[in-house]
Amino acid sequence: MLLFYIFSICIVVQTLFALWMLWASDNRYRSSTFTSNPEGLSIIVCAHNEAAHLAQNIPLLLAQNHPQFEVIVVNDASDDNSAQLLAELSARYPLLKVVSIEAEATRTLPGKKLALSKGVAAAQYEQLLLTDADCAPASNEWANIMSASLRSPKEIVAGYGAYKKSKGWLNVFIRWETMHSFLQYSSYAHSGMPYMAVGRNLACSKKVFLAAQSHSLWSSMPSGDDDLLIRLQGHRHNVGIEDTPESFTYSIAKTSFRDWLLQKQRHVSTGKLYKKSRQILLGAYALSHGLMWLLWIILSLSGYAYLISSLMLLRCLLVWSLWGTESLHLKERTLILFLPLCDIGWAIYNLILSPYIVYKTKKQWT
Repeated sequence: MLLFYIFSICIVVQTLFALWMLWASDNRYRSSTFTSNPEGLSIIVCAHNEAAHLAQNIPLLLAQNHPQFEVIVVNDASDDNSAQLLAELSARYPLLKVVSIEAEATRTLPGKKLALSKGVAAAQYEQLLLTDADCAPASNEWANIMSASLRSPKEIVAGYGAYKKSKGWLNVFIRWETMHSFLQYSSYAHSGMPYMAVGRNLACSKKVFLAAQSHSLWSSMPSGDDDLLIRLQGHRHNVGIEDTPESFTYSIAKTSFRDWLLQKQRHVSTGKLYKKSRQILLGAYALSHGLMWLLWIILSLSGYAYLISSLMLLRCLLVWSLWGTESLHLKERTLILFLPLCDIGWAIYNLILSPYIVYKTKKQWT
């Protein structure tokens, strides 16, 4: 009986979260507008041994249809042919500015944060657009749309950083987890409780970036600059979400479980720095999800099998409809077929990665 009551509570919690996200996403879709912003924009890319990606993606960044912009690439102690490639590109493209960090340079900030600080210091414009070397914009309107959303009172705009489709279950789950994460943090932001963004596609003002960088938390770990920016400077009025398909960025997902797990360890380690209210809500969502599936398996062998299966079916129909709608909106149509597997997979995912939420990673950003 106690297990059934716990299961029922989990179903209620999951349903309430789904209804809330459904409301938030519906309002987000309807509020999406685009009006060009003529203010100058500095696009900043930090790179360490990314010559192949730079050769492919920098021309795409430089081809953006924006009235006034520059592209700044920070070459962070690369030992491949990045320096030569960037010299050639800068000779061809006057809008490209290269900042180099030597291998022997004193690192005043950990990991990627030093490269970011150098890039922001070199930026001539107040508006910044951050992305990674392995990211390609979905269109030549990417910079235009992201900067258009960066209007008062919005000082931070979180975009969608998608992964390219390829073969294999791991790619499916990575793309679903990316979609699901965006659904979560966009819902929180729309409700006035921002807590994260992705550095693959993030616009902000130079003022808020420098203010975040001056805080002691900024240097507490080598990664997490995107989440820390929200944590230190984001509030209910100044964080916006941009989900127009032309504003997406696309990168190549990890192809081995080990590499992906190492990447996710860095990403989730900043969770312990979220504001307490966000930690409680996110924890309740993840915990109720995992318990729901575990108790469903246990109670399916009991006299409650018919009742708990009916409750689970109603929950799944609601949640999968929500996820399916979001998948269509984010141009991830093929994920719809895999929603049941991803639902179960997310419970396993949380079990594996939960220790890293309290673990302070020492890994470098590369």
